Amino acid sequence: MIAGNTQRVRARIAQACALAGRPESAVLLLAVSKTVGPEAVREAQATGQRAFGENYVQEALDKMAALADLREQIDWHLIGPLQSNKTRAVAEAFDWVHSVDRLKIAQRLSDQRPPHLPPLQVCLQVNISGEASKSGLLPQEVASVAQDVARLPRLRLRGLMAIPEPAGDLQAQRRPHRALRELLASLRGAGLDLDTLSMGMTADLEAAVLEGATIVRVGTAIFGARAPSP
Repeated sequence: MIAGNTQRVRARIAQACALAGRPESAVLLLAVSKTVGPEAVREAQATGQRAFGENYVQEALDKMAALADLREQIDWHLIGPLQSNKTRAVAEAFDWVHSVDRLKIAQRLSDQRPPHLPPLQVCLQVNISGEASKSGLLPQEVASVAQDVARLPRLRLRGLMAIPEPAGDLQAQRRPHRALRELLASLRGAGLDLDTLSMGMTADLEAAVLEGATIVRVGTAIFGARAPSP
C-alpha cells in the first residue's frame, strides 16, 4: 500500500511540476510519518523515500531509536511546534527544523547543536493566513527575525514554511502559497541566501508546486488516515 501510495503522490508532483514548467527534481517529497509506526517508515524508506517529517519530539526520538540501522539513509525533519525544553533533543537528533517561530528557539538550537554534526537546516514558520490558532511569525515580523537567525553559527537558514488555511479551489489555495513565495523573494532581495519553500500538503500540493514549493509535506496520501494524536 505505502509503495503504491508514494508512487501516486510522486506522479501528482510530477504532473504539477510539468504544469509549472519546473523539473520534478525541484520538489522534495517529505513523508509525514507522525503517528505511524517505525515499520511503516521502514516500508516507505525501502521505496527510496529519504525525508521524513515528525510533529512530536518524543515520538520521533522513539522512532529514530527503532530505526537506528537506517540513520544514514533517513533525513529527519521536525515540522511541529517546538518548545524551549525540547530544543536540546532536537538539536542533537534532527537534520531539519521547519517550525522555528521565534528567535529564542533558534538561539537555543544553535547553542545546543553538537559541533561534530553539520549545521542544523532550519526554516522560519510563517502564519501566512493570520489564523489565531496557528503558530508562526506574522509576515511583517519575518525580515527582522530572518536576519538574526541567519547569523547564528550552528544553523543554516534555508527558507520559509507555512500551513495555510484550507481552501476549496485551486486558485484560492494558490493565494497564500504565492504570498509566501513573494515573502521569500523579498528576503532574498535583502541579501539572504535562501532556497526553500516548505508548503503544500496532501490536499493542496498542486497549488503549492505551482507557486514554487521546494518541499511538500504529505502524510495521509502516503500512510493513510491518521490515528488520534497522542
